[in-house]
Formats: sequence, structure tokens, C-alpha cells
Amino acid sequence: MSVCSLLVAGGRWRCFPVPLGSSLFQVIPNSYCRKKCTAPKKIIPNAAFCDEDTKDSGNELDKLFSSEQQASILHVLNTASNKELEAFRLLRGRKSVNIIEHREKFGPFQHLESLMNVPLFQYKTAIQVCNSILCPETEGKKRKFQDNRLLRKLIKPEIERERLKAVTSIVSIVFGTRRIAWAHLDRKLAVLDWQQNDCCQLMKGTYLSSVYLQKISSVISKIPTADFYVLEKIGLSIQNTSRFPLLLHFHIMEAMLYALLNKTFAQDGQHRVLSMNRNGVGKHFELMIGDTRTSGKELVKQLLTESVLKEDPRVVFPKEKIVRYRQMFSSTEQKRAEELYDSLLQAVAFYELAVFDTEP
Repeated sequence: MSVCSLLVAGGRWRCFPVPLGSSLFQVIPNSYCRKKCTAPKKIIPNAAFCDEDTKDSGNELDKLFSSEQQASILHVLNTASNKELEAFRLLRGRKSVNIIEHREKFGPFQHLESLMNVPLFQYKTAIQVCNSILCPETEGKKRKFQDNRLLRKLIKPEIERERLKAVTSIVSIVFGTRRIAWAHLDRKLAVLDWQQNDCCQLMKGTYLSSVYLQKISSVISKIPTADFYVLEKIGLSIQNTSRFPLLLHFHIMEAMLYALLNKTFAQDGQHRVLSMNRNGVGKHFELMIGDTRTSGKELVKQLLTESVLKEDPRVVFPKEKIVRYRQMFSSTEQKRAEELYDSLLQAVAFYELAVFDTEP
């Protein structure tokens, strides 16, 4: 004898025979039951776990690691200084501070599960932190891979990291429809040269190559020598036909600069002219609103002020040139000389993102 029980499955009613005297839930197929969380028997970086906010998760944390592994992790958590904890990427910022404060208030960690009592630490985060403490080399390799991938999106063509790290000075070049500007900075972020040139006649007429060559050659004769010349790369869509003249102008300018500044490329095959993504620089300085980059004028003004007032400014303007640079900046405030501002910001971003690999 049996009764028929109806269950909703995939939006349809299905009938399952239920023997008399049996519980309905004893015969429901497993596919209709909630899957239980099972803790892995070995360390699995980035594993996803269910119910990571429940108290039971903390009890399971110790079971994931052997006694030797637990001892190693606890030793780091109980003895490392704040600076040593921040050497692990996942413990940077407030997390390392919280560990120190928890230690001072409650004493050494006795079990891994007590890590769950520290603010900002949930089950999955705790597992990832423990894994990074046990396998710092793996963590380092993973970060290096991510950094290289981001760098490839930011700067083209791809350059060996060794060459970037050995840079002593660069010239950052930004051009628009009316002017071309450049900033020459050394690796101490000292501004060695910073100026602009008008080129408003280039887009008038028939885009003669000879006219571009004459004008750009004149500009290049004023640009100082550096290890790399970094050009701003603007992403313009070719789908918008009304912008074709603008796109053509930028491509001609870029091609001319690549050819004229890469003077030794034919001999050694080494790129000295690079293109840097404009929006990547904007994100670094938090100048993006959606997909639109805002003016860097106020930020440059702040950098000029800090160079005078701060003992250790982000950008160093030489004392003998600071007055001239401030006057130049003031004279361009009404003209919206974005190329001038952007050339300086691009140079700073290049050093901080590609050479020093640090955030401000």
C-alpha cells in the first residue's frame, strides 16, 4: 500500500509513491534536498564553501589543516608584527591591525577557529589567509601573474619588467587637436622639464604627411632624451564616422612619434616608445566617472602646492623652476590645457604603476 505525494520540481508537479509508515522526506530524491557543506580534506586555495557565516564553519576550520600546519599558522598569527603580517597580501590594511588588536586584548590564538572572532574574517577569508601563510611563494607567483596581466592592459607594446625597473627617466607625451605637451621626470619623481607646444594648424587642410613631419620634428627637437617616451593612448571607436578626422589625426601623430623617437629600433629592436591607456591613468588618480575621465587640473594644482608645503611631496618640482611652473599653470587655467596636466599625471602614474609597482 502506498500514497501518492506531489512535489514541485522544475516548475512541474511530480508524483512519488510513498510506502505507508514511511516519512515523506525519506523517499524524496537527493536532487531535491539542500546539499550539505563538506570541508575539504586538504588545502584548496580559493575553494567555495556554503554557509561560511555560520558558527559551525569556525569549528570546521581546524579540521582542514594538519597539526603541523596549524602550529605554523598560529606561530605567524601570534608572533608576527603588523609589518610582517602585511607582507601577506590578504592581510594588508585593517585585517593585520585587527589581528594585532585581538592578540593584545584576548591573548595568543589557541586555535585557528578563533580567527573567526577577528573582525573582517569570515570562513572563506580565513581559509585563504591560512593558505597564503603556508604557501607564500604560491601567493607571490599568483600576484605576479595578476600584475603582469594588468600591466599588459595598461602599457603597450609589452616590455620586460627588468627594463622598466631600471628606468632612470621618462618623457610623458600627450597630444590633442591643438597642442602637444610633455613632462620629463626622473625616478625620484622630480620634474626636469614640463612644457607644451601649439599645433592647431595640423587638422586644417588635407592632412599632408609633410606638414605633420615638419611640425612634429620641430617639437621633438625640444624634447629631452630619456629611457622611454610614453604616449597617451586614447580609445576612440571607429564606429562613430563623425570622429574619423579626429581618429586619423591621432593615428598620424602616434605613428610619427613612434617612428621619430624610436631612433635605434632598426639596430637593436628595442622599443623606447610606449603607449599608456588613458583611462588606466584616470582610474589610478580616481578621475573616472563611469567611462568618462574628468579634468586633472585640480590634482596638478594640488601637486604643485604640496611640492612647496610638504617635506616629502609626491612630485618634486625643483625650487629654481617652481615659480615658472606655477606661472605656466596659472596662464593655462582659462584655456583648459588638459594636455599639459595629463602629461604630468601620466608620468607619475607610469612610475607608480609600472616602475615602483605601488599605490600612492
